[in-house]
Amino acid sequence: MITPVWIEPSAADRAQLERFAADVAHADGVAAFSEPTMLDLATPTGHGRHLVVRGDDGDDGAVLAWAHVDGADPDDVVVELAVAPAVRRQGYGRALATVLAADDAARPGRARAWAHGGRDGAAELAGAFGLERERELWMMRRPAGAGPLPEERALDGVAIVPFRPGVDEDEVVAVNARAFAWHPEQGTMSADDVRRREREPWFDAAGFLLARDDGPDGPLRGFHWTKRHPDGALDGGPVGEVYVVGVDPDAQGRGLGGALTLAGLHHLAGRGLDEVVLYVEADNAPAVATYRRLGFAVDGTDVSYRLT
Repeated sequence: MITPVWIEPSAADRAQLERFAADVAHADGVAAFSEPTMLDLATPTGHGRHLVVRGDDGDDGAVLAWAHVDGADPDDVVVELAVAPAVRRQGYGRALATVLAADDAARPGRARAWAHGGRDGAAELAGAFGLERERELWMMRRPAGAGPLPEERALDGVAIVPFRPGVDEDEVVAVNARAFAWHPEQGTMSADDVRRREREPWFDAAGFLLARDDGPDGPLRGFHWTKRHPDGALDGGPVGEVYVVGVDPDAQGRGLGGALTLAGLHHLAGRGLDEVVLYVEADNAPAVATYRRLGFAVDGTDVSYRLT
């Protein structure tokens, strides 16, 4: 009998769940759990809830399935789950989903689940529990052989300068909130979220580019936060990422988004990262068109399913 249990993860549990997530990502070629989930897991005071199925050794057994429930926003509860490749199609995913469906947080219209990579098994499980396809997030890739980048574009009166840790967090968060007021995940980024990422091994202040009016100390109008992954390129090597590009709505129409995107791509190329990935909403036609012109093509799909 498969019996999922809710746990308050100890340090040992967190380490085991991190290994589980890494093993699943290695087997599938795509991460089953998002960056916010993994950051929450790594934080002893994290707000997420954890539902697990272990092997025959009880509390000391290997994790065979794990679901993370983020209920920080009760009107937008987010679920991610995965099953170890060796035990798939044996009822583990259904066992997790049965417990989750009976949970108080899983209310119609307010709960959704992400399936990273858009796998067939995830679609079948979602359909069995009445979840409907809601959003698609595309991962686009610009391969190393895509050709030279267009030259960077200078804009009159605009300085593109690097982020200053301990100084610029609040301004970035304010612009981000306005730029992504429509976005259920990105729009809620806090200064603490920024600081938490500053402590990550990949953080590079020089690759966090800010567009300011009237010189390097002027008002912030937009930003491009780049990222370096130690692997993920087509040849298995490091890959760059267009992590976030945000422009204040009051400054749109001036070419800031394009200038910032190119500045970030040139920064990554200067770090030896000619292969770059990014994530974009599939229905964001203007952004998709811009990225296609720069040599990006769709390389994967994440799907969000909503409980109706």
